Amino acid sequence: MAIERRMSRDMFNESAFVELRQVCMTPSGLFEPGKYLVGQLPDAAFEMGLVEALPPVRGKSEEIAPDLPQDDPAQD
Repeated sequence: MAIERRMSRDMFNESAFVELRQVCMTPSGLFEPGKYLVGQLPDAAFEMGLVEALPPVRGKSEEIAPDLPQDDPAQD
């Protein structure tokens, strides 16, 4: 007999980000895989084990800028 992995929303801080690993369909809507705040996902996603905690961010995240396309003056 396999060990059942039961999870609950209570295992996570309400303001934490988690990753939904696969599509979760509930009567309230369809949730695509991706990153969500704990409070945005339905309880069913946690109970089915579709959610994983994201690793903590290391360093100063405010110093990390997204890669934005740079304007090339030679193309003007």
